[in-house]
Amino acid sequence: MPLPEKFNIRPAANKDSEEIKSLIFGILDEYKLSSDPESTDRDLDNIEDSYTNNSGIFDVVVDPDGIIIASTGLFKIDETTCELRKMYLLKEYRGMGLGKFLLDHSIEAAKKLGYKKIILETASVLKEAIGLYEKYGFTSYEPEHLSNRCDQRYYLSIEKETQ
Repeated sequence: MPLPEKFNIRPAANKDSEEIKSLIFGILDEYKLSSDPESTDRDLDNIEDSYTNNSGIFDVVVDPDGIIIASTGLFKIDETTCELRKMYLLKEYRGMGLGKFLLDHSIEAAKKLGYKKIILETASVLKEAIGLYEKYGFTSYEPEHLSNRCDQRYYLSIEKETQ
């Protein structure tokens, strides 16, 4: 799914941290989920070290005015596994295919980075996101640990198929 022409995607930098926190914490509030700046969301304090400089990505979608309207991150778990984190999209931009774009973009980035599996944590109230993950073939599993606001975990094997 291509990105609609009026939007751009770019790597996030630490200077974007406060705007990204505002986006994510606002969406969490919309779904009555709590932000956790001391633990689960601490990675947003230093996006470059947590993601970009750690074999991952953290990208944002910006509108024509340069305002961040969506985010997605891949966080290195180990050499073969990354975690899809912080995939959020402002309410007024939902239903335009941007969620599919973000997920396609993240899966392709994970493959390019050499990962074989993507994991993610989510909350039951995020029904649209869960539907999207399941449509893409993510499978639910029982984790060792979940963040405080999450009650579900999924994985997707992205190993290249042998011919």
